Amino acid sequence: MDHITFLVAIVIVTALAFDFTNGFHDTANAMATSIATGALRPKVAVLISGVLNVVGAFLSTEVAKTISGGIVNDSLVTPGMIFAGLIGAILWNLSTWLMGLPSSSSHALFGGLIGAVWVGAGRQGVHFEKVVEKILLPAVASPLIAGAAALMATYLAYRLTHRGRRSSVDRGFRLGQIASASLVSLAHGTNDAQKTMGIITLTLISAGALGPGAGPPAWVIGSAGLSIGLGTYLGGWRIIRTMGKGLTDIRAPQGFAAESSATTVILTSAHLGFALSTTQVCAGGILGAGLGRRLAHVRWGTAGRMVAAWCVTLPAAAAVGALAASVVVNGGTLGIVVVAVVAAALAAFIFIMSRRTRVTSRNVNDDHAVAVRPGPAKANV
Repeated sequence: MDHITFLVAIVIVTALAFDFTNGFHDTANAMATSIATGALRPKVAVLISGVLNVVGAFLSTEVAKTISGGIVNDSLVTPGMIFAGLIGAILWNLSTWLMGLPSSSSHALFGGLIGAVWVGAGRQGVHFEKVVEKILLPAVASPLIAGAAALMATYLAYRLTHRGRRSSVDRGFRLGQIASASLVSLAHGTNDAQKTMGIITLTLISAGALGPGAGPPAWVIGSAGLSIGLGTYLGGWRIIRTMGKGLTDIRAPQGFAAESSATTVILTSAHLGFALSTTQVCAGGILGAGLGRRLAHVRWGTAGRMVAAWCVTLPAAAAVGALAASVVVNGGTLGIVVVAVVAAALAAFIFIMSRRTRVTSRNVNDDHAVAVRPGPAKANV
């Protein structure tokens, strides 16, 4: 523990703060459809999801190893660069949460880290071939695979139950959703909590506390799992509204199909060490489920906004991470303090803005739109 300097401790705390934002940013991935269909009450849903995120964190470390020793050259990385990258990821997560956009926390993290290391260590600090193989290709393929699987599953679900009573069919699929949503939560913990584990492990390697290529210690696994679980429990209600009500009018058979398809893709990728975006996978599953039901209404405007956010997430977070890294590298301790203060001020501003148009467990199913500013009062007619 002699290698745990004050800067390393700051980076670890910042990494856990990112993990916390990842939790409430991505709660919608597991529970949005179950909340929208009434399979689970909102507060119960986020409690189940939070607990299973913690459990999932202990199931695998393959994704963590991909991050700690895959996409960047750990021999060239410093704790200051990692700190700058985390700042880029956190600010992007908070900005998209304010707008109710289910962007990728994973790509925000990767983008922030890549931008910071590129500025701090040069192009040789980033393994771009691994970025393409482990991040970009899965980002394109995973939502398409999940969407196609959910489309087929939804079609079959309606075909096989078309003679049954609607109320009985919906009741059965709502019960199924409890299991399928729980599996998504477990898979989310297995995939996303590992990313913070990888970041903390990379920090410890760069500080000399762990050897090159080392896996995450037990205390890193536990703290990352608890952070993402707590964030999940608080509930990212703004994004849950978009995922549950904004893409399509979800019914119980569609929710079950979407969640089951997403779980399969996420767990398979975690086993293979692909650090994909659970947000993109789950959104792809919801869109596929919407298309799988005849006459279902898909809100392509919302889908287009989401895809646009996915496309700019990695470069936007990379730009913020690069800017923060330039201040940290050139300013030393003072630069770190400046970046931390500015980031805290921006986070506080975003939180204040979110209070103007609150979305909570009580109104999460009221409307599919999430506003940043309160609209004008409607006249009574």
